[in-house]
Amino acid sequence: MHSIMKLCGLLALVGIAHGQAAELNLAKGKTLTDQNCIRCHGSEVYTRENRRVTSLPGLHKQVRRCEQMLGLTWFDDDIKNVAGHLNHQYYKFSPK
Repeated sequence: MHSIMKLCGLLALVGIAHGQAAELNLAKGKTLTDQNCIRCHGSEVYTRENRRVTSLPGLHKQVRRCEQMLGLTWFDDDIKNVAGHLNHQYYKFSPK
């Protein structure tokens, strides 16, 4: 019985940690965008009529490509935060 309670507690902690990691930090995404993206090319790439990104998954892929080309070595949460900020600020894709 004691080991089942330990296991349930551990699973609860994992669930809490997963939930916290899944939340977007738009402020951090904005900071990373301002420091690394906007500084290089401005915001016009996000607002142009014939932009390359046409979906939320495509936005995440594009952020990853840019991060790799610049050698930034961001964590997955950084990619999510930047994509989340860009989506919130410019793209307005519906989350699925």
